[in-house]
Amino acid sequence: MIGSYVAVGDSFTEGVGDPGPDGAFVGWADRFAVLLADRRPEGDFAYTNLAVRGRLLDQIVAEQIPRVAGLAPDLVSFAAGGNDIIRPGTDPDEVAERFERAVAALTAAAGTVLVTTGFDTRGVPVLKHLRGKIATYNGHVRAIADRYGCPVLDLWSLRSVQDRRAWDADRLHLSPEGHTRVALRAGQVLGLRVPADPDQPWPLLPPRGTLDVRRDDVHWAREYLVPWIGRRLRGQSSGDHVTAKGTLSPDDIKTRISAVA
Repeated sequence: MIGSYVAVGDSFTEGVGDPGPDGAFVGWADRFAVLLADRRPEGDFAYTNLAVRGRLLDQIVAEQIPRVAGLAPDLVSFAAGGNDIIRPGTDPDEVAERFERAVAALTAAAGTVLVTTGFDTRGVPVLKHLRGKIATYNGHVRAIADRYGCPVLDLWSLRSVQDRRAWDADRLHLSPEGHTRVALRAGQVLGLRVPADPDQPWPLLPPRGTLDVRRDDVHWAREYLVPWIGRRLRGQSSGDHVTAKGTLSPDDIKTRISAVA
C-alpha cells in the first residue's frame, strides 16, 4: 500500500494541457495520486508534485531530486530527459547516462521509482523526425529500469494516445483525456484495479478533408509553432517564473477535476 507519492519532471508531469478551474494544471500525476489515495484510509496519503514545465534533466536533478530525499516517499515517478532529447545536437546515449545517475539517487531516497518512456511521435509534425532518437532513449530507459528494479510507464506502447483527441491544441502536450489515460496506465503498471481501460477505443469521427487538415496545420503553426521557435531562439523557457505545485490534497484534486469535467 502506497502511503506517499512524489511526482518529478517537466510539463508532462506538471499537467500542461489539462487545466483546472483556477487556471493551474491537473495532469496525469495528480489524477494518478487520486487513484492511489482512494486505496488508503481517508487522510492517510501524502502527495507532492515538484514538476515544472520546460525543465531540462539537469535542472530537474538540481531542483527536484534533493527535495525527494527530504520527503522519503513510498513512490516517486520520474519523467525527464524529453526536453533534452528534442534539442538539436543532443546525444540520447549521453542523456541516458545522466538519467541513470538520477535514478540511482532516487532509488536511494524512495521505496519505488516509476520511470517513464517518451511517446511515439510519428504523428507529431515537429517531432516525427526525432522518432528514432526518442526510441533510442526509450531503450536506455527500459535497460536502466531493469538494472534498478523500476517499474516502467511505457508511453510508447500506449496506443490510445496516437489519436489526436489525446493531445492539446499545441500538439506537444496531452489533453485532459490523454492525461487521464496515462494515469490509468500508471495504475495498471503498479497492479491497481483501474476504473477504465486506458487503451479503450475512441468514438469514431467523421473523416476530415484535405482542406480541413491544412487549415488546422496553418492555425497550429501560427498559434503554437512560431512562438515555440521564438522562445528557443531567445533562450527562454515556458517554465521561467513558474513554481511547482507542491503538496496537494487528493480531495482538492477531485474537486478541481469535477469542476471542469
